[in-house]
Amino acid sequence: MKTQVCIIGGGPSGLLISQLLHLQGIDSVVLERHSREYVLARIRAGVLEHGFADLMREAKCGERMEREGEIHEGFFISDAGVTKRRVDLKKYSGGNSVIVYGQTELTRDLYDARANMGGKVIHNVEDVKLHDLKSGAPYVTYRDGDEIKRIDCDYVVGADGFHGVSRKSIPKDVLKEYEKIYPFGWLGVLSRTKPVSPELIYARHERGFALCSLRSQVLSRYYIQVPLTDKEEDWSDEAFWEELKKRLPAEDAAKMQTGPSIEKSIAPLRSFVAEPMRYGNLFLAGDSAHIVPPTGARGLNSAASDIYYLYHAMVAHYKKGDDRGLDGYSAKALARVWKAQRFSWWMTTLLHTFPDTIPYDRRLQDIDLDYLFSSDAAMASLAENYVGLPF
Repeated sequence: MKTQVCIIGGGPSGLLISQLLHLQGIDSVVLERHSREYVLARIRAGVLEHGFADLMREAKCGERMEREGEIHEGFFISDAGVTKRRVDLKKYSGGNSVIVYGQTELTRDLYDARANMGGKVIHNVEDVKLHDLKSGAPYVTYRDGDEIKRIDCDYVVGADGFHGVSRKSIPKDVLKEYEKIYPFGWLGVLSRTKPVSPELIYARHERGFALCSLRSQVLSRYYIQVPLTDKEEDWSDEAFWEELKKRLPAEDAAKMQTGPSIEKSIAPLRSFVAEPMRYGNLFLAGDSAHIVPPTGARGLNSAASDIYYLYHAMVAHYKKGDDRGLDGYSAKALARVWKAQRFSWWMTTLLHTFPDTIPYDRRLQDIDLDYLFSSDAAMASLAENYVGLPF
């Protein structure tokens, strides 16, 4: 098989760039190691920057997002289960907002769009290998049953996540990796219950961080900070709800609707960046190149900026013979990635309870939070980063 762009990874990043390129007449093939059903069963982020929403519209995949997604113009931060103050995103970001729309639904929309346009998405591929990346004729091989198949292409996009083959195809003496492992994780529960708040609540508490989020007005997503040693089976639904309520203001705990969990999982918190994001004719995008803690909802949105830069660079190459975007992709993408890393690190540091924190550091958290709500400049910085820095 021959194509212009071979995309490794059938998650939202890979599907989105495939869809965008298709609309510009640029051919691509997407390889995904799992089934479509498996990909759509993954529960992920649900807060989209306005820039990501614009990309979905440009990809002609935004109709259901517009209809079912919820525009949020702010969120709450509670402290010690006592105070609860609102961050007015629209006011402090110059009129912008975010859209709450689950990544699972977004991915479903992208799959449907690729199917409707006859897009080539190949599932359940095994033993994917990238070849001759530094040459002008790279190719990708994969196993389908007992048969090895080959795809010749101009470029390879590695959108296959942290554990994928793409980043591992870059020589170790070329790749530089930065990583920070946090000493806790998030236990998340999805429940078919009415959300406790119309906007997200980020809760700082001495017992640990908590987050009240939602997917719709009948589907709630809640998280609590837990030690890395905890496992899902350690937490019954009843124990989860009891602990969550202890970390929230009394008025919210009292009105919270509880119910059986639809999904329950623990995600360890990690920050990670790989440099460079280009090697020869391989371009990394999304989790294959960078990961952030979910605090502040930067993960999926950082992937969107990669896709924005790479999509426009490829259009310039194929339509105008202009390679400046491709040549500058890694530096441009990483500049925004590191800003997202800083913001996620700051929010994580501000709101979580760290093991063995000394009283001095605890007081600095107090002062940082107080300063945030006393300064228009600090609030503007938070709002600007949360709704999304410009591409």
